[in-house]
Amino acid sequence: MSVSKPPPLPSTSHLALPASSTSTPPSSATSPSATPHHTGPPPPSPVKISMQEHFAINVCPGPILPIPQISDFFPRFHDYPCTPPPPREKKILKEETFNGDMGVGFKDGERRLDNNGDREETVDSDDEDTYLGTLEFTLLFDQENNCLHCTINKGKGLKAMDSNGLADPYVKLHLLPGASKANKLRTKTLKNTLNPIWNEELVYHGITAADMTTKTLRLCVCDMDRLGRNEFIGEVRVALKKLREGENKRYNMGLERITQNKEANNQPVEPGMVVAEEERGRILLSLCYNTEKGCLLVGVIRCAHLAAMDSNGYSDPFVKITLQPDMGKKSKNKTTVKKKTLNPEFNEEFSYEVTLDQLAKKTLEISVWDYDLGMSNDFIGGVELGINASGQRLRHWFDCLKNKGKKVEYWHTLTQQGAPSSDKPD
Repeated sequence: MSVSKPPPLPSTSHLALPASSTSTPPSSATSPSATPHHTGPPPPSPVKISMQEHFAINVCPGPILPIPQISDFFPRFHDYPCTPPPPREKKILKEETFNGDMGVGFKDGERRLDNNGDREETVDSDDEDTYLGTLEFTLLFDQENNCLHCTINKGKGLKAMDSNGLADPYVKLHLLPGASKANKLRTKTLKNTLNPIWNEELVYHGITAADMTTKTLRLCVCDMDRLGRNEFIGEVRVALKKLREGENKRYNMGLERITQNKEANNQPVEPGMVVAEEERGRILLSLCYNTEKGCLLVGVIRCAHLAAMDSNGYSDPFVKITLQPDMGKKSKNKTTVKKKTLNPEFNEEFSYEVTLDQLAKKTLEISVWDYDLGMSNDFIGGVELGINASGQRLRHWFDCLKNKGKKVEYWHTLTQQGAPSSDKPD
C-alpha cells in the first residue's frame, strides 16, 4: 500500500495551441508574454513513500536518547554555563589478558589492530582502565657522563578530558623510589589534541650504574587545565635495570591507571630536621692542577636531586668552596644563587694559588646551601676531598694530583660533612 498525492496541473510549456491561433507567430508560444497567469504558486512535485517508510520515520526502537547538539560541545558560544550531554552507554567488551609487559619494544604498526586498523584490541573497550591511549618514548643510558636521556616521541589515542572532546596533554617523569620535585621532568603542553607529537628530549644528570639497578622510571600523561587542577590520564613504568648501557631502546606502551601514593620525601624539609644522605642530592665537581700557573682549578658544574628546603617545595641553592687549612679570604669562594630549583646548573670555576706539595696536605670543603632573604641560610649537604677522604672522594683527589693539567670530573653524594654545629645530629 502506498500514499500518493494527486498529480499537478500540466505546465504551460506542454500546452497545445488551438487551431484558431495559427495566425499567431510560433515564437509567441514560448515567449513570457504568452504564458498564462496563475493565481498561486505551482504545486510541488509528487513525493511517494511506502507505508513501511512512513511508520519508520516516527518509530525508534529501544530507549529514546537525547541527540547531542554541536553547540553542547562549545560552551563558549553560550551566554550561560552549561554542561555537555552525558555519553551514551556502550557495552564493555572483555579484553584478553596476556603475560609480559604491554607493548614493550614494539614499533609503529607492529601492534595488533582491529578490522578497521584504527584501534588496538587491548583498548577496544571504553573502560577507564584500558581506554587511555599509548605513549611512545626512547631511553638511553650514558654511563660515561652519568646521564639518562629520555626522548618523549608521541602519544596516540589519548582519552578525551575536555568538554570539546580533546585534551591538552603533557608528560611528567619521576624516578622511583623517591618521586619528588627534585627528580621531576616535564614536557611542553600541546593544545587540543588526542595524538600529540612532542619529540622532546629530557635528561637526568647524576645517574650512576647503581641507580640503574634500583630505580624505576615513571611517565605520567596529564591534561592541563588552566581553570582547575590538572587531570591525570594514565601512566607507564619502566624498570631501568632492563636497560643496557649505551642501548637506545624504544618503547610503545599502553597507559594504565595505577594507584598514586604520596611519597614521603615530597614534603619540604622542616627546619632542624635531619636529612638522610640519599635525600640531600649530588654535585658534579671538576678538579685540575695547572702546573704553569701553580694553582688548583675547582669547577662547580651542577647539582642534581637536591633536598627541598623551602615551603614551596624548592630551594634557592648556592655552593661554598673552602680550601683548608684556611688561607684567609682567598681560600673562600661561593657561586651565584639559582632561584627555585632542585637541579641547578652553575658552570663556575675558581682558582687557588698553591704549590703541589702544599696541595697534597690540604682539604677541599664543598657545601651546598639554600639562600633565605633576611634569615640564616639552610644547609643542604656537603662533601670533603683530600688525603683524609675515602672512597670516590679520595679517588677524585688522587686523580687530580696524578694527572696534572687534566680536568677530572666526578659526581659526589652530598652528606652531613661541612654542616654547622647547629645542624649536626647529636
